[in-house]
Order: sequence, then C-alpha cells, then structure tokens
Amino acid sequence: MSSVKQFQVTFDCANPERVARFWCEVLGYVVPPPPEGFATWGEYDASLPPKDQGAWFACQDPTGVGPRMYFQRVPEGKVAKNRVHLDVRVGTGLVGEERLATLQAECDRLVALGAVCTKVLLADEENESCINMQDVEGNEFCID
Repeated sequence: MSSVKQFQVTFDCANPERVARFWCEVLGYVVPPPPEGFATWGEYDASLPPKDQGAWFACQDPTGVGPRMYFQRVPEGKVAKNRVHLDVRVGTGLVGEERLATLQAECDRLVALGAVCTKVLLADEENESCINMQDVEGNEFCID
C-alpha cells in the first residue's frame, strides 16, 4: 500500500469565496489562476449556469507544500461543533509569556479579518497555551 502524498481540506459553507479569501489571509495562501480561457474567476463564474455560480472556491499554498483548501456551498447552515478542525501553528517552539503574546497577536490579526475568539486556554502542567477561534462562518479552529 502506498502512502498518501497530497490531500485537500474541504469546507462546507454558505459563501465559498468569502471563506476561501479569509483562509488565504490566515495561511498566506493564494487563489489559483482561473481556468484557461478566462481572465478572472468572476468571468469564469459568470459563464456557469446560475445555480452553479458561486458554488465553490479554492486556495492553495504558494509553495505547493501545504494542502489545497476547497470551499463548497451547501444549503444547510452549520449546526454543531466541527468533528475536525485546523490548528494554525504560530507558537511552535515558544513557551510561557512569549508564546501567549505571539498567540494573542495572531488572534488580534484574525479578529480584524472577521474571526471570533471563543476561548483563551492558558498553559497548565500538561499543555501550552492555545486560543480557540471561529472563522467568518463559525467553523472552529485553534491557534497554537
């Protein structure tokens, strides 16, 4: 059995482009070029049947190392806690007050982009500090 080399993370959402552009800002990702024959994604989207316009959007790591992120429109809203979430690793290797200050600075940046800070978990005997967040559509993620 061969190992998986690449994977994509898929989000169900109401507004795929809005959520994708938020995650581009969070992760330093970029929107891939539009399909051949189209100057912009808006032009491509306008070529689709009305029911398919705005149905999906994607972003990718410009280095090609991280997973592609895919956002698809679904009719139902979010009703429960995510079973899987992203941990955005901004404090790796840091401890104590230095770690907490780094996490708080990233939290402030993401709140300015539309995220919501839901809980700051302070370090204890077993774990370092982390911050629970929600993206622009309420999907949970952590900065740690």
